[in-house]
Amino acid sequence: MNILDKIVAHKKKEVAQLKSEVSINKLVKSPNFKRTPISLRKALTVKNSTGIIAEFKRQSPSKGIINDKVEVVDVTQGYLQANVAAQSILTDTHFFGGSVLDLMQARTVNETTPILRKDFIVDGFQIVEAKAIGADAILLIAACLTKQELKNYGKLAGDLGLEVLYEVHNKEELDKIELENKIIGINNRNLKTFKVDLEHSIKLAGQIPTSCIKVSESGLSNPAVIVGLKEYGFKGFLIGENFMKTEDPGLACQAFINQIR
Repeated sequence: MNILDKIVAHKKKEVAQLKSEVSINKLVKSPNFKRTPISLRKALTVKNSTGIIAEFKRQSPSKGIINDKVEVVDVTQGYLQANVAAQSILTDTHFFGGSVLDLMQARTVNETTPILRKDFIVDGFQIVEAKAIGADAILLIAACLTKQELKNYGKLAGDLGLEVLYEVHNKEELDKIELENKIIGINNRNLKTFKVDLEHSIKLAGQIPTSCIKVSESGLSNPAVIVGLKEYGFKGFLIGENFMKTEDPGLACQAFINQIR
């Protein structure tokens, strides 16, 4: 069983437990459920957008602890000052050390910039929960969902006013998605082995329709690479570890953005 299989198996048990404790009705009644989400698509395509989706991530299965000293509110404020296009927050607890509370706390100081709920979505319940905690967009990982699940979950998100970042790693996963007008993230990290290869973004870029927004994810630490990827039509760049491994992720993000302007 590879890392992704372990994560998905654990997530299914976790969500089943959560569904037995929290009702959909309770989620729908939460204050954040009434707010109008901020568009990730617009944030990535607006004139002079930095395209940077800066991530809050305490740990990962491949790296262990990355940064467990900083507070999500402080990092969020730093990212906003750096003028990020969007924010990504890992809400998986067991493998990544995050929680839905992280996203809720970030939302209290971030009213202007879209927040992506980064998690392993395996059930529609999590999408309703994403809306309830104040997310603007969700991640759907093609590697752990069927073609029908991708379609159904994408529709549910849309019905709730949430946008979707569809994550793929190869052509087979790309073929599971109805590609018109989607936000497509190409993960340079193989979720089964956790090895990083930037060539993934470039190889798959040409197979994604121009109606889609292209996002490159993982292993991005060099501003020059961002400039190069823009030439292949990429509008978004999801970066977490590169900022989070520093004492002040917001400051690191600012310095990075200054080099791609």
